[in-house]
Amino acid sequence: MLKPFYSGRDRVTWRGFYGGIDKIPSQTLQILEGHKDEVWFLEFSHNGKCLASSSADCSVIIWEVKLDGRLCLKHKVIGHEEPVCFVSWSPDDSQLLTCGLEEVVRLWDVDSGECIRLYEKNGLGFISCGWAPDGERIFCGVTNKSISMWDLQGKELRCWKGHRITKIADLGITSDGKQMVSLCKNNVILLVGLESKTEKIIVEDEVITSFVLSPDGKYVLVSLLNQEIHLWSIDGVIKLVHIYKGHKQERFIIKPCFGGLRQAFIASGSEDSQVYIWDRCSQQLLRKLAGHSGTVNCVSWNPANPHMLASGSDDQTIRIWGLNPANVMKHNDEGAVSNCVGDCHCRT
Repeated sequence: MLKPFYSGRDRVTWRGFYGGIDKIPSQTLQILEGHKDEVWFLEFSHNGKCLASSSADCSVIIWEVKLDGRLCLKHKVIGHEEPVCFVSWSPDDSQLLTCGLEEVVRLWDVDSGECIRLYEKNGLGFISCGWAPDGERIFCGVTNKSISMWDLQGKELRCWKGHRITKIADLGITSDGKQMVSLCKNNVILLVGLESKTEKIIVEDEVITSFVLSPDGKYVLVSLLNQEIHLWSIDGVIKLVHIYKGHKQERFIIKPCFGGLRQAFIASGSEDSQVYIWDRCSQQLLRKLAGHSGTVNCVSWNPANPHMLASGSDDQTIRIWGLNPANVMKHNDEGAVSNCVGDCHCRT
């Protein structure tokens, strides 16, 4: 049985101060239009001050969250020659890893927008990347069915390969740095004990398209082609604890996320162009957010703001969802008024 994520007192606080279901992001506050092709990946920084987005147009955009809650373009970084399928923030949010599809991994300085390191292997490409919690090492999924660990200077420190490792599409390191999590077959997730040298597996009956680790490193959220999302506990005994249904996913890779106060919600995109939000414990579908005109490939919940959710779509846009927009947006009959400074590539 899954342990509740908040106590009775916490529940009262959540419903009282935060307003319960009425405080779930449900209104489009902004539409960001900096990409020229499908948006494949989104991730807020740990401090919630920036959002990184990647696209089939081979670009990555770093968006800055202003004090008033609006997002404006900080840097558009160019350098990849293939669509960018993966981004990962350093633990201190000062650097960003980006992975071109079966290409290279680049390391960017967030303040300057400059590329400071290139990670590559002769004749091979990368398809995922992630950070060790100490911020001193990175991990890369490689097209030869291996995983490489590098120091920040570009020296490969270790490589995992063998019959268990398949073409890695997702990769994660638990927050305590003790486990590396990756796909090892179409329906199997491999958990490698980095200190204990042990291996555990999660076996699904259907094809896995993506997974994401919970911030505390105790759970894995698994997206499947049978239109279900499974929540697995990996803290000790591995077990399936919850199943979320209702969204549409039969063809494409769609990346869900944890979010909200105390990570109390699960969000996912969908092939019907909507964003779905469930209660994490009850598995109840709480919201369907309409607005995109193409498949919603990815969602990211701001870890510092339980009322801010971002979604990226095949329609080439990013939507920022929040509460009642009356206090943060101004409308007129001729179009939207933007308070952003410079070339922010957004509209309200």
